[in-house]
Amino acid sequence: MGYKNVTFPKEASFLVTGAAGFIGSNLVEALISKGYKVRGLDNFSTGKKEYVEEFIHNDNYEFIEGDIRNFNTCVDACNGIDYVLHQAAMGSVPHSMEEPLVYEDNNIRGTANMMEAARQAGVRRFVYASSSAVYGDSPTLPKVEGDEGDILSPYALTKMVKEQYGEIYTQVYGLECIGLRYFNVFGKRQDPDSQYAAVIPTFIKLLQNDEAPTINGDGEQSRDFAYIENVIEANLKACVASEKAVGQAFNIAFGGRETLTDLYLKICKHLEKDIQPIFGPERPGDIKHSSANISKAKSLLDYDPDYDFEKGLTLAIEWYKEHL
Repeated sequence: MGYKNVTFPKEASFLVTGAAGFIGSNLVEALISKGYKVRGLDNFSTGKKEYVEEFIHNDNYEFIEGDIRNFNTCVDACNGIDYVLHQAAMGSVPHSMEEPLVYEDNNIRGTANMMEAARQAGVRRFVYASSSAVYGDSPTLPKVEGDEGDILSPYALTKMVKEQYGEIYTQVYGLECIGLRYFNVFGKRQDPDSQYAAVIPTFIKLLQNDEAPTINGDGEQSRDFAYIENVIEANLKACVASEKAVGQAFNIAFGGRETLTDLYLKICKHLEKDIQPIFGPERPGDIKHSSANISKAKSLLDYDPDYDFEKGLTLAIEWYKEHL
């Protein structure tokens, strides 16, 4: 179970894009802890320098400050690399509704740059972050790969195009690509201060400050929350999965569902707070309900997540208590 027993050749080298971000920095930490050589790439548009400085003195870590929109930077970053874990992206549905071209430039052109650079460098496998947003308005629950609805935001569109590029680069160019459709990832280092911050760190920070968070909508919208350790497992197992998995995308979650109201009450209980939330308008482009069928990832990636929602939430709150 988990990723502790996932092994690579001792000389294996990894490139993590978005290495100064939430998911990227956790991947860097996991790989370094297993003794592998890691190169990070980030332009600090949303990442934090402190998440690079935390590891930069490790002999197995090299960091490049650069932008995936620059093809030459991507070529330099992929040189000598065995496995690419591509996390760099603009990641907010509301922001994408305001600035769609920014998302086109970063998420689509940036990913195409990375795939082409990886192909030219002879990378063994290219694992990239997709999103549950690709399911759009499909009413099916739980969400199953192959049963997608109409896209609801520019962000979701960029993720779908990423998956199509992954298929093309696998089938036409022989670069083994695997997409991971993250559901609502949470855990340590997730930023509560961003204008478009995820709901769990936002709730935790405001409640710790005795402030009332705003819940967009009626609070009955539901999400499949995936703890960061499960996402690390998925990335590493995707690197070693059989060739049957390449060219495809997989749901990565735990396989449960929590309403935002229930989530809020559980965080209140953990923090021993009794504060009524504020209910605001629904956000344009948001999906009402989301939960994942993870049987495909279990079958082809050997994905077997250790951390259910309750366990992950407890660990996340403990981390925020120490770091906020």
